[in-house]
Amino acid sequence: MDPLARFEANRPRLLGLAYRLLGEASEAEDVVQEAYLRWDAGDGIEVPEAWLTKVVTNLCLTRLTSARARREVYTGPWLPEPVFTGGGELGPLETAEQRDSLSMGLLFLLERLTPPERAAFVLREAFGHSHREIGEILDLGESHVRQLYRRARQHVGDGRRRFTATTEQRRAIVERFLDATVKGDVAALERMFADEVVSWADGGGKVTAARRPILGRDHVARYVAGLHRDPRAGDIELSVRSINGAPGLALHLRGELFGVVLLEPGADGVIALHTVVNPDKLAYAAAQKSA
Repeated sequence: MDPLARFEANRPRLLGLAYRLLGEASEAEDVVQEAYLRWDAGDGIEVPEAWLTKVVTNLCLTRLTSARARREVYTGPWLPEPVFTGGGELGPLETAEQRDSLSMGLLFLLERLTPPERAAFVLREAFGHSHREIGEILDLGESHVRQLYRRARQHVGDGRRRFTATTEQRRAIVERFLDATVKGDVAALERMFADEVVSWADGGGKVTAARRPILGRDHVARYVAGLHRDPRAGDIELSVRSINGAPGLALHLRGELFGVVLLEPGADGVIALHTVVNPDKLAYAAAQKSA
């Protein structure tokens, strides 16, 4: 296989790795392109897949340091960039672990981690690397990697209530949510939500969006139901799409993508809503062929 073809065969996996590490699809694309330039300039790389994984991971770690500073002054809640995942753009999504590692809820929680913790977690959980292999990627001892991974699991677990739902179950939840939202049915929405449901919205100060999380079943239900009174409601097209590895809602206004909504189901109902309407965050998804 010629070098270009070999790199292209690895591109979805590398893009998936960079996206999970950064939470920004556009930045992930830049990282993969930089990795390609280094690959093209290299000579005699014995294990290309391992070499590319190491390069992409370390490029992401460098970018994460500056990204954390930018996110500290971000207007309102910061959410990851949504990505349409129906076409395999971010690598395989064959297992529940692979799909879960792309979920908006998990990527949001990964912001709690230090860059090395995030790398250890993603490489282990999403890509199945051993602690020894992760150590080689990060230039760290195996015992250090074990500590990073253990801390990451603890930090993520503290904010997470795991609930296993099939793709079909998730789609049914989204479709019920869509129906209730279009009708402005507060009671139906309340029946869907857990008592402690939280709604997060990312407008980035560019468009109108709640700048603080909305808490509780009643408040979130009334907030969502009120959206059908938006003067633009008649021009909005809502569709169920595969977003970040799970069914979600894509909102188009006069043919242009202007928002996505992802629901996080729990044992007692939907526990979180993640809404992205910042146009900068939607540019990548809008440019995808599946948009």
